[in-house]
Amino acid sequence: MRDVATVDLEIDNRVATVWLNRPHRLNAVTPELVDDLLTVLGRVSADDGVGAVVLAGRGRAFCSGHDLKQPPPEQESRARLEQLQDVTRALRALPQPVVGAVHGYAIGAGAEFALGCDLVVAADDAVFAFPEVGLGLSVTGAASRLLPLLVGPMRAKELIMLGERIDAASAHAMGLVNRVVPAAELAERVNGVARALAERPASALALAKRAIDRGIDGTVEAALELEVSHALITEHTPEVAASKKEFENR
Repeated sequence: MRDVATVDLEIDNRVATVWLNRPHRLNAVTPELVDDLLTVLGRVSADDGVGAVVLAGRGRAFCSGHDLKQPPPEQESRARLEQLQDVTRALRALPQPVVGAVHGYAIGAGAEFALGCDLVVAADDAVFAFPEVGLGLSVTGAASRLLPLLVGPMRAKELIMLGERIDAASAHAMGLVNRVVPAAELAERVNGVARALAERPASALALAKRAIDRGIDGTVEAALELEVSHALITEHTPEVAASKKEFENR
């Protein structure tokens, strides 16, 4: 297997912690990070010694979304978008439950990574947002399906259409996260949840996860395909070009 540079994997006491590791860029998403994340999740999926997974970010944030300061990707647009969506597929396909440990920013793709987790524990400094529409873009990662399931269609439209940032307490109140804990206690509390999951019978846990997800999976794939179509439409509009130029000049 190839080495990975932007994602770290630590395994301890049947808990695998998958670290997004671009702290200098607030773990902003690049094609390399997506590729590395899929590689690491594949390793975890095949490891019978792992009973639970934690997805976390090093540094000051969980994930601040796409890295708009990166040069335009050379990869064909549809292939790149579908690879990003493969993160959602991989998280949900893992036999082990995944606990998202969110602190600081969970913006755009970062918020969508959290949606792909089975449980989310947020630090009290966490901030969530879906800013794509304001940038002239379209959501990905099955947000168009998973977000309404969690918070309801009306609230989902508000979050996606207005793109306003919400704090951890608000996210908890609307059902976007399971628990909110003090930032200083996030690692300890998340590890406690993950260890409790890892101690349960693995086969029963995997079946429970599969049974719940199967109830919604029939429309998740349709949502993912529609999102790609919309993303391809919006990707090269003047609004997106202006947003990118504004960001680069900050």
